Amino acid sequence: MVNLRRIGITVTTAALSLGLVTSVGHAQTTVNGQGGQAEKPLIEVAATESTVSKNDLIKKFKEIFPNKFDYLTSNDFHMSSGHHFPGEDTIRYDLSFHKTVQGKNIHGGITFAGEKLEIESFYFSPANESEALFPAKVKEDEAKEIASNFIKKFPNGDQYKLNTNESNFYYFYANQVLTEPIRYGFTFGRTNKDIKISDQQIHVTVLGNGEITEFYRNPLSNKSHTFDETTQLKMQSEVLKKIKENLSVQLQYQINHDYQSGERTVQLVYNPTSQFVGVHALSGDWYTSKEITSSLPPRKSIEKLVEKPLPAKHKGLTVEDVKTLVNELLKVDSEDVTLTIHHVGETTNYNGKEVYVVDYSYEYKNGGYGTSIEIDKQTGEIIQYHDMRNEVLNNLGKDESKGGTLTSAEALSKAIAYLKEWVPSYLHNYAKPIAEPYVDQQLGSYSFTFPRVVNGIAVTGDEISISINSDGKLSSLYVNQQNIEEWPQVEGALSNEKAKERYLEAIGVELLYMKHSEEDKHYSLVYVPTYNKLAIGSLDATSGEWISHYGQKDSTTVSHPTAANELNYLIQNKILDVKDPASFNANEKISKGEALSVLVKSLSYFYDGMYPEQEEKPQSFENIGPDNKYYNVVERAVTMGILDASAGTFDTEAKITREELAVWYIKALGLEQAAKHKDIYKVNVKDADEVTQTGYVALATALEILPTEDGKFSPKKEVTYADVAVSTIRLAHKAHESGVEIYY
Repeated sequence: MVNLRRIGITVTTAALSLGLVTSVGHAQTTVNGQGGQAEKPLIEVAATESTVSKNDLIKKFKEIFPNKFDYLTSNDFHMSSGHHFPGEDTIRYDLSFHKTVQGKNIHGGITFAGEKLEIESFYFSPANESEALFPAKVKEDEAKEIASNFIKKFPNGDQYKLNTNESNFYYFYANQVLTEPIRYGFTFGRTNKDIKISDQQIHVTVLGNGEITEFYRNPLSNKSHTFDETTQLKMQSEVLKKIKENLSVQLQYQINHDYQSGERTVQLVYNPTSQFVGVHALSGDWYTSKEITSSLPPRKSIEKLVEKPLPAKHKGLTVEDVKTLVNELLKVDSEDVTLTIHHVGETTNYNGKEVYVVDYSYEYKNGGYGTSIEIDKQTGEIIQYHDMRNEVLNNLGKDESKGGTLTSAEALSKAIAYLKEWVPSYLHNYAKPIAEPYVDQQLGSYSFTFPRVVNGIAVTGDEISISINSDGKLSSLYVNQQNIEEWPQVEGALSNEKAKERYLEAIGVELLYMKHSEEDKHYSLVYVPTYNKLAIGSLDATSGEWISHYGQKDSTTVSHPTAANELNYLIQNKILDVKDPASFNANEKISKGEALSVLVKSLSYFYDGMYPEQEEKPQSFENIGPDNKYYNVVERAVTMGILDASAGTFDTEAKITREELAVWYIKALGLEQAAKHKDIYKVNVKDADEVTQTGYVALATALEILPTEDGKFSPKKEVTYADVAVSTIRLAHKAHESGVEIYY
C-alpha cells in the first residue's frame, strides 16, 4: 500500500455565549479578528537565572507518569529557559520530547510552574491512536475513571470534583473526521470543604485508547488565599427567596451562527439581568462583579450611544490613502523598532463587509511581531485593531506606557471618545454597556462591550468591543456588526411576566467560593443562581422552551439492527444529517450526492458556506453550480481526487452502486494509480464476470472495506445508508493507517 504522509490537525472552537451573565473575573470580551481566533498571551523570559536542570524536570515528569515513558532517554527531551507571564512572578519551565518508536513518531510536552515544579499543562501524541478510532477501545465511563485516578496523583488532588453538568465529548461546530481518534474531555473543579472554587479547574483529555493526552489547569499562583468559614451560613431557602423577589429578565435578540452551513439566524430570548452575581452566604448582601453591597445595583436601561447617524470618518479611500492612515496610526517612537506595511488587500470579511486588510509587522533585532488591521472600505473606519506597541517595547525593555490609574467612568468616557473618532458611522446602532467592564487589575486596563440595539432590544452576538489601557490609550477595537436582514417581531412573544414565571420555576442556587479579581487573596462564599441546574439559562421567547447550554443540541439517534452504532456516530460527528429520525430509513438506497457528502466529511474538515464569497467560484461540472446544495461537497471531492471533472456532468440524485463506491474509496486512499493496472488483479468472487472496475474492486475487497457477501461482490447492487455508514468506518481505519492527508 502507498504510504502517504499523515498531517495532524488540531481543531478548536469557541463556545457560544448566551446572555449577558458571565463569571466574575472572566467577563472579558475577547477582541478577535476576522477568523475569530483569540489572541494568545505573551510570555516574558524570566530575568533571573534558573537553577532547575533538565534532569530535574525529567525526574518530575516520570514521577507523574511512572513506567509510562521509560523508553525516553535524556537525549529525547528538550528544556526551555524559565519564563513567566507579564505581571506574574511564577516561574514556568517547559519540557518537550520527541522520539520515533517502531517507525511512528511520538511527541509531547509538559509545563511545570512554581518552586515545587507543579504540572500546569501537558500534551501527548501517542503512536497507537488507531485503537482510539471508532469503535474506541475505551468507553466514556472508563475514560472518566482514568481521568479521576490521574487527578488524584497531584497535591490536593482529592479536593477536585468532576463537573457533571458539562458535555464530556469534544464538541465541534464542523464535522469531526473519522480518521481522528475519539477524545473525551473532563473538567474537575477544586473544592474547599467540599464547596467548589469557581476559578480553579483542571481539564483532562482521555483518548479513546485510554491514554491521557491533554491536561490543563488554571495558572498556578504563588499567592496564599483565605476562605470564608462555612459556619453561620444564611439558609439556602432564605437566599433563594431573596433572589426570586429581585429577579428580573430582559428580552434580547440572540444571533445564532450555524458553523456547518454558514447560516445566521436570529431568535428572541429572555435572559436574567446582570445586576448581581449572587448573594454573599454569610452577610446576605448582594455579591456583584465589583463588590459586596447591601443595596441592589440598579438595572441598566438601554441608552443609545448617539441618537442620529454620524457621518463616516472617510469616504472613497484608495490603497495609498489606507497606507498613509495606517502608518500614522501604528507609528512607534523607537529607533530600535521598524514598522513595515507588508500588504493592503481587499476582501469581504467574516460578517459580509467589504474591507481593506492591512498586514503589518514591528521588527527589531532578533525578533518581531506581525498581525493585521481591518478597515471598512466604504467608510474608512477601523473595525478591527489591536495595539501591539507596548508589547513590542516591553519585550525590548522600553515600555512607552506612562502608567495611570483610570476609574471605570474615566475609561468609559475615553472609550466612547475613541469610538466617535474611529467608527462614528456605526454608533447609532449601538448602546452604552449593559454589563460591567472586565478590569485587568495587573495592567489597569478596562474592556467594554457596547451591544447593538434593534427595535429597542439589545442584541447578543453583535457588539463593539474596546479596551483602554491604564494610561488612557486605545488598546484594541473590534466591530462585530452582523449582516442580518430580518429580525423577529416581538408580537406573539412571551410577556416579561410569563418569562419570569418560567425562570422562577427553574431557579435554584449553588454555593461557590468566589473572588472579584486575580489580585484578591480572599474567597467569599456566594450563593449563585442556577437555572435548570446550569449557571446560564436562556429562554426562547417565542416557544417558551429552554435553550440548551452553549447552544449545544442533543444529537439525533436512529435505530438499525446491524448498523445503528455506525449511523449514530456519523450523525453525532455531523457527517450524516438526519432531520427527522422518526421517518429515517437506513435501508433506503442512498443517492450519489448524499454518499459523496458522507465520504468527503469523513476525511475532510468541512465548513459548508462558512467562508466569504469569492468573486469567481470554480465549477467542475456543468450542472453543479454554486446554487446546488452539493456544490461545495462536489468541488471538495474533485480537489481530493475522488471525482473526475472530465465527465462534464454529475448526477447527484442517482443511486450509487457497490462498484462505484469502491472506485471512490480507492481514490480517496490515494491508490488510483495502482488500481488502474487492472490486468494484474484477479477478483476472487463468484460474480467476477460482472465486475468492470477490476483493480478498484480487488483492492476494496482485499482491504475489507467492501467485503463480499456469500462469495459475491454484487457490483451493480445499489448501496443503502447503512451500507455507507459501515463501510465508511472501515475506510477511515485504512486511511488512518496509511496516513491519508486530511483536507481543510
